[in-house]
Amino acid sequence: MAYRTEYPRPQFVRKEWENLNGTWQFAFDDDNVGNAQQWYNNEQFFTRKIEVPFAYQTQLSGIHDPSFHDVVWYRRTFRVNEAWQGKRVLLHFGAVDYRAWVYVNGQYVGMHEGGSVPFHFDITDKLTWGTEEVTVRVEDPSADETIPRGKQYWLERPDAIWYTRTTGIWQTVWLEAVHATRIGTVKYHPNVDQGEVTLEWEVEGDYREKTVDLRISFKGELIAADRIQLQSAYTKRAIDLFNRHIFRTPFHHMGWTWTPETPNLFDVTFELKQGEDVLDRVESYFGMRKIHTENGMVYLNNKPYYQKLVLDQGYWPQGLLTAPSDDDLKKDIELAKQMGFNGCRKHQKVEDPRFLYWADVLGFIVWGECAAAASFSESAVARLTREWIEIVDRDYNHPSIIAWVPINESWGIPMVQSCEQQQHHSLAMYHLLHSLDTTRLVISNDGWEQTTTDICAIHNYSHGGQEEPEKYEYYKQSLATKEQILQAQSAKRRIYANGFAHQGEPILLTEFGGIAYKLGGDEGWGYTSVSNERDFVQDYRRVIEAVYASRVIHGFCYTQLTDVEQEINGLLTYDRKHKCDLNEIRNIHEMWNQEIVEH
Repeated sequence: MAYRTEYPRPQFVRKEWENLNGTWQFAFDDDNVGNAQQWYNNEQFFTRKIEVPFAYQTQLSGIHDPSFHDVVWYRRTFRVNEAWQGKRVLLHFGAVDYRAWVYVNGQYVGMHEGGSVPFHFDITDKLTWGTEEVTVRVEDPSADETIPRGKQYWLERPDAIWYTRTTGIWQTVWLEAVHATRIGTVKYHPNVDQGEVTLEWEVEGDYREKTVDLRISFKGELIAADRIQLQSAYTKRAIDLFNRHIFRTPFHHMGWTWTPETPNLFDVTFELKQGEDVLDRVESYFGMRKIHTENGMVYLNNKPYYQKLVLDQGYWPQGLLTAPSDDDLKKDIELAKQMGFNGCRKHQKVEDPRFLYWADVLGFIVWGECAAAASFSESAVARLTREWIEIVDRDYNHPSIIAWVPINESWGIPMVQSCEQQQHHSLAMYHLLHSLDTTRLVISNDGWEQTTTDICAIHNYSHGGQEEPEKYEYYKQSLATKEQILQAQSAKRRIYANGFAHQGEPILLTEFGGIAYKLGGDEGWGYTSVSNERDFVQDYRRVIEAVYASRVIHGFCYTQLTDVEQEINGLLTYDRKHKCDLNEIRNIHEMWNQEIVEH
């Protein structure tokens, strides 16, 4: 069976591409001797086979070895389409954890550091146009606590909130044929208030005497078309969608903005030309979406919007961080929406672009979050900063993403409550993300010990079990008013770091619940537990009632969508079986909708 054969970059589509997923040769290099012995030229060292893009720790890789191997090698042969001769050939990697060195036909082509983001190399000059060979050396140092690794455990056996590690290639590897002069990057800046979108793009190569034909369509109907004579490599254009539309019906705002309820998308085509010769063609899309805060609430397209999010860690039993199929990514969104959630917080993971594509298409809010490092140091600061710059660059155009979460629960900044240096790091990440992206909210430290932040994001799991009414009443009261929320220390952590205080930003309960219910399988844990479906639904209702009763909480994120390894506190099992009738969960969410609006 072929896995992950779909186009890997749906926000920026070209037709000439080939997938390199599948069976590769593979080797562990525990003594780190590969470079000295030139493994990329010595086939006898590759004693194993692996199914890319699955990490060797997974079942779907064909190896399924949870032990630690800090250095691994990949190798495979391929042939390039002869029709691509005369073009530049790019070798793309969706993500490789953590450092990768790439060789083509025994020649070094480049290195990349960062386990969550894509990279590519121009390999044209290394090709023979016969049988080609690509070799990849990967380092994933298990003892280095400054590497952003999120929930990946430093011991072999998963425990508590820590899971099996991911080493090496874990997203699609692919080839792409492009002209020497081509569209490089594109960004969309929607302006809902003005009814216009600003597009900016850069051309790589010789832009002189070139034009770009730009076409914007909505549901198959042409909205705008323009031909731009390039005057520099960089171009910026504002398109007035409201006045230039040719709809048969009035251009009402609910008919063209993006929301989870109306996930409207505009299709865009760029054609880079020299005369009438098309040098490059890119198909893309954007959504008209505005997010801001006002009067202690989050506004979506200038209307208060109550976020009902679910914590989604993006793990699968057979593939760990890598979804077995594109349908699995889509299915998670569909299941969450079926339960009445309108979005998710992607927790300690930069998710596959295909997930974000389905979130855009299906209508599903996403809070983007990066894996954290375990400790604080100058190296950790540099690595997290570089990774976030690349994350924003990759995901900027997805309308589904409305918030960035650079730090979670003081991970990587354990002394931020009183340490000015770590507070500066939190502030630096907040301002860095706003300097890169003015269209989204930024949460400085989700959970507690926050500095400057756009949302006061709090975590509170102290709801107690069904047999503990006193704990539940205290929990309910601790969420009732702003004063009680800001004074509560459910994890013995203050909501704001020293020197910082609430400045009127919206208050959201961004982790809570975690009710454990084992549906077959091994034993596991949650923050409270039940033993049957009826109690599971009742307990879910109980914790949601406490949230809805609050007059100051304007959105939530429930822990969590699925079980993950030893955690059995999901609404679904690890393999996505339903723990209850999903409509029961939806009904609980919808029961107090009118009361929420009145708040």
